[in-house]
Amino acid sequence: MIGGALTSGLVYGMSNRYNYKLRRVRIPIKGLPDDFKGLRIVQISDIHSGSFDDPEAVSQGVAAVMEEKPDLILFTGDLVNDRATEIVPYMEVFKALKAPMGVYSVLGNHDYGDYVSWPSEEAKKKNLEQLKQHQADMGWRLLTNEHVLLERNGQQIALIGIENWGARGFTQYGDMKKAVAGLEKLDIPVKILMSMILRSGMRRSGKTTGILT
Repeated sequence: MIGGALTSGLVYGMSNRYNYKLRRVRIPIKGLPDDFKGLRIVQISDIHSGSFDDPEAVSQGVAAVMEEKPDLILFTGDLVNDRATEIVPYMEVFKALKAPMGVYSVLGNHDYGDYVSWPSEEAKKKNLEQLKQHQADMGWRLLTNEHVLLERNGQQIALIGIENWGARGFTQYGDMKKAVAGLEKLDIPVKILMSMILRSGMRRSGKTTGILT
């Protein structure tokens, strides 16, 4: 393992809905606590559930994730195209995503419903709250500009979840200062950052973003 963490990413995308691609990456991390060496992380991004029309094909993708036997699963945004209702037919499928250290998620630009003409601002807010609740009902821990500490045998690392980091035309929801508040007081050697980062003109490939420490 070269003293690092093993991360596996299963990529979903709108243009290749069921053409799942698994990329395995060994990441050596300086200062990684011994009990976290060999940690298996699966990162999933851009599910866009509103583009699905075949639950069985989606189930096969979830099964591929679970075959990796992940210790931790990270979802990095865009669960839906626009509306919270899109994920409802697939909630039971995605409930099968489980890992000993949990399933964590952040919001992507599509999750906020910014590309829909809502009848009111209240309707838009309600849609987002429904989406958050659906993630909770699937057993996912949504991180909204906050962090959690992951522990193994008394050793800790931090997982930081920042809302969509928009720039140059995309709405900025991410707040780094809020997300890391209090971490400076702790002796945490490694920090994993989860966020979808977008700017105007950026090509969306749906590829894994890797781990930032």
